[in-house]
Amino acid sequence: MYFKNPDVLIVAEKNTVARAIARYLTQSKVYVRKIFGIETYWFIRNYRTHVSIGLKGHILDFDFEEKYNNWHDVEPSKLFNIEPIFVIRDEVIKYVKALKYLGKLCNEVILALDSDSEGEAIAYEVMLVIRSVNPYARFKRALFSAITKRDIEYAFSHLTNPRPLIAKKVFTRMKLDLMLGAVFTRLLTLGVEKCLGNLNGKFLSYGPCQTPVLNLVVQRALERENFKPEKYYILKIQVNVNDQIITFTGNKVFKNLSELRIAIEKLRNIKYVEIYPKYVKVKVLPPKPLDTIEFERRVSKFLNIRSKKALTIAEELYRRGYISYPRTETNIYPSTLNLREVLTELLNTEHCKYVERLLNKKVLTPTRGNSFDEAHPPIYPIQGVKKIELLKEFRNRVEFWRIYDYIVRHFLATLSDSAIIEKQYLKFNIYGIEFSATGLRILNLGFWEIYPYTKPSEKILPYIKPGTIGRIAKIIPEERETEPPPYLTEAELLKLMKKYGIGTDATMQDHIYTNIVRGYFRIRKRSCIPTELGRTLIKVLQKYTPSLIDPLFRSRMEKDLQNIAKGLANPDHVIEQFKKESIKYYIILRNKIHEIGKELANALVKTFKKLK
Repeated sequence: MYFKNPDVLIVAEKNTVARAIARYLTQSKVYVRKIFGIETYWFIRNYRTHVSIGLKGHILDFDFEEKYNNWHDVEPSKLFNIEPIFVIRDEVIKYVKALKYLGKLCNEVILALDSDSEGEAIAYEVMLVIRSVNPYARFKRALFSAITKRDIEYAFSHLTNPRPLIAKKVFTRMKLDLMLGAVFTRLLTLGVEKCLGNLNGKFLSYGPCQTPVLNLVVQRALERENFKPEKYYILKIQVNVNDQIITFTGNKVFKNLSELRIAIEKLRNIKYVEIYPKYVKVKVLPPKPLDTIEFERRVSKFLNIRSKKALTIAEELYRRGYISYPRTETNIYPSTLNLREVLTELLNTEHCKYVERLLNKKVLTPTRGNSFDEAHPPIYPIQGVKKIELLKEFRNRVEFWRIYDYIVRHFLATLSDSAIIEKQYLKFNIYGIEFSATGLRILNLGFWEIYPYTKPSEKILPYIKPGTIGRIAKIIPEERETEPPPYLTEAELLKLMKKYGIGTDATMQDHIYTNIVRGYFRIRKRSCIPTELGRTLIKVLQKYTPSLIDPLFRSRMEKDLQNIAKGLANPDHVIEQFKKESIKYYIILRNKIHEIGKELANALVKTFKKLK
């Protein structure tokens, strides 16, 4: 085919999305042409030549000018007063060359980047690059949440304008993270180098999100390790009830053995007890629609897949058209989402019989949360596929199937009936001690039939009449110890990060991953366990500048960043405010850097010996 100059340039965030857009927008053939080694997709739409190109995420980043990047020649505090500049990321230079080449040829550019904040920032980066070679280019925005023909066609028929305030929010965050991260990372690293010499590429990093996350992990570990267990005693009584032995537990806690022995002596005089039952039916609601953080949290908890890996897999499933956009803060299905249409598509899955039963319902009443960001729907399946087909497409990487299957099950659960359980209580009272046995019977599986992850184990007690006489068979004293709090799990950590506003739905898993890469904590059997280096870093910062590791420090920052997106705050004012506050902390740490460097140096040596 002869490629004439294109009329319209479409820019997507990834190659797979660019290819899908070309395929869905034309009735004719899509032609592939490589430009600077990047595949581009050429097609005719409405008698005009279009070319679609996919990027590889952000193409620009903030950095300091080269002369400020020698750590040993530039005093770290100078960076507070240096304005960062945009630089092209090394790994995407060929993408920028392709954009410039195509941007010169087209005066109309459609920005089909992801519809979240990061996508808006990348859209702005694309505009900067193209305007550098074509100041007359006109830009429009295509917003969609699923890679389907219907969603793509609708987005390109309802083009909107770029949203610069959202991009400014992202860029302000990037500048703050660069400034604070660079200043304190350099200060800490240079302090350690004075003790150990050249660190051969290792460095002691600080990040305004990364380090408060580490603080949450360390504080829970300290609570656990400083916990002093205390012995106590309880009594259990085995009772024969209608020829069935049931174990009852007393509600009194005995602090010492003498008190326990007195109680046992009294109880030995009792042979029979009157038992009073209580049976309560309880409705258990299905889960709410799935937002990003809840997705990461539940996948970590139920599937034992790390949050960063889970989101990476979900993004690839989205790009291949299997699920909706996985970065969302919404847990309410929009009224425009045709639930029956989604269910019909899911007839082509392993869960087809369950889907048929849902389709036979006269009314579908999905659960709903309390968050609707008006940007993206909750995560839900777009395309039905059998396990063998999905594994074939993803080269037998079973994690892709597990994530996809979980999203399908979660979606089906949100449209399902509540489960019904019966909570069972048997009680009797002797000498002021209440003894009880508890049980649980599942009366109706409801959503648990498709969503077994939260299904409880049954422990069924017999039905008895009030005042039923039971014969005491055995008295069992039991020694126990108070238990320390457990280490934080990744699921709990994500929940705390959401509570404090540390990071975004797009970055939370990255902050956890960075801490692991830096050797500050590791995840073992789902538990986040800090290393000696992680503990020491938090210890010294807690001692001298606790605000730098306080989750509320980042919360305040995120609130101001959100106000930038709303047009209520000026980016320069926000940066200046946090810069002034951080300079005070810097001075404190610099004055103590000799002591801090020694502590961190010792911890660094111990940690990396262990990690080897």
